[in-house]
Amino acid sequence: MNKLTLGVALAAAATAYAGGVHAGAFQLNEQSVSTQGTSFAGRASNANDASTVFGNPAGMSFLDRAQITGGVTYLDVNTDIDVASANDALGRPVSGSDDGDMVPGAAVPSFYYVQPMNDRVALGFGVYAPFGVITDYGSDFRGRYFANYSEVEVVTAQPTISYRINDKWAIGAGVTYNSVKGELTSNTLDAGTGDGKVKIKGDDAAWGYNVGVIFQPVESTRLGLSYRSKVDYSLEGEAKYNNVFTGTGFANTEQDASLDVTLPESIDFSVTHKLDDRWTLMAGVTWVHWSRFDEIAVEVDNMSDIVEEQGYEDSWQYAVGLSYQLNPQWVLRTGMAFDDSPTVDEHRSARIPSGDRTIFSLGAGWTPMPELTIDMAYTYLWEETATVSLSEPNRGTYEADYENEAHGFGLGATYRF
Repeated sequence: MNKLTLGVALAAAATAYAGGVHAGAFQLNEQSVSTQGTSFAGRASNANDASTVFGNPAGMSFLDRAQITGGVTYLDVNTDIDVASANDALGRPVSGSDDGDMVPGAAVPSFYYVQPMNDRVALGFGVYAPFGVITDYGSDFRGRYFANYSEVEVVTAQPTISYRINDKWAIGAGVTYNSVKGELTSNTLDAGTGDGKVKIKGDDAAWGYNVGVIFQPVESTRLGLSYRSKVDYSLEGEAKYNNVFTGTGFANTEQDASLDVTLPESIDFSVTHKLDDRWTLMAGVTWVHWSRFDEIAVEVDNMSDIVEEQGYEDSWQYAVGLSYQLNPQWVLRTGMAFDDSPTVDEHRSARIPSGDRTIFSLGAGWTPMPELTIDMAYTYLWEETATVSLSEPNRGTYEADYENEAHGFGLGATYRF
């Protein structure tokens, strides 16, 4: 059995589980359409609707009515791949496609409910997707020995409580139940007789938490601080081999495999300041502890452990936003953000070929009646060129530059009762 093949595939699986589509290392940001319009600036301090369950649970006690907030963001990702070289394990050039259309359009939904119990206590619940990725290069992709197909989904359910200490201070906390599942495949070279394939499937569920505090020193200004805990997963699954060379022959077999992986904790700080009756300014900064993700240790039945170095670095995300209350029915929003990618050239995977990114957003909220607000948002994201340079004895070499961009179209609604 080719142990390294399984190790690389599972390491790639863990990396994909640790990331999403539109934040550092493919971590998703799209948990709220209203904050999407400001490039997520003010996420920990706004408390505009029930999506504060995610942004900062302390914000629930600033909502004076029970409300439901739901939304969906459709993501359209485009990539331009410039391949410098692609050789197989025997040193021969790999032919095939360099098509960058490997990320299909995907919808990211979210749902939240907040119920004030009295003037100080509020309860809430949220369901959202904090991580996720789909990449489908196709069977003739020139880098197919390093990446072929990846599909990973993380769904979080979060019951939450908040407490308004006084007019200036509020605190909140939520417990997160996180369910992860995924499927990944890659090709293997069978000594010149044709490609084999390795398919990895696995799932797990784990607990975490989210806590936050909001300080409102004056009526026009709120400061918010939110902490999202790390989540430890122990993935259990199977590795299916089709026509894979084992050293003595070709095999079609299945093996149990497992790995432990941790999604990092993050701290989100933001400020919301109302300049006057119409203009509101927002700013935020987020730190993500990606440096704890330094290696992957894979356990395979009846085989030795395999360690894959990842070498991630801690990342920072910065955002500024502005809203304008055009009239009682309409509020307009805009914002810009910069995400510092935790991946580095030395270890960047073809499954996660991301670089530092800049985000620009526009949004609007329409309130046709006091009970209902409809939110709309558009986001354009572009990245610096991300270099992928891979070399492994049993897979060959793959060197390419990736230029990624994405469009996000969000639509949501809040109903108060």
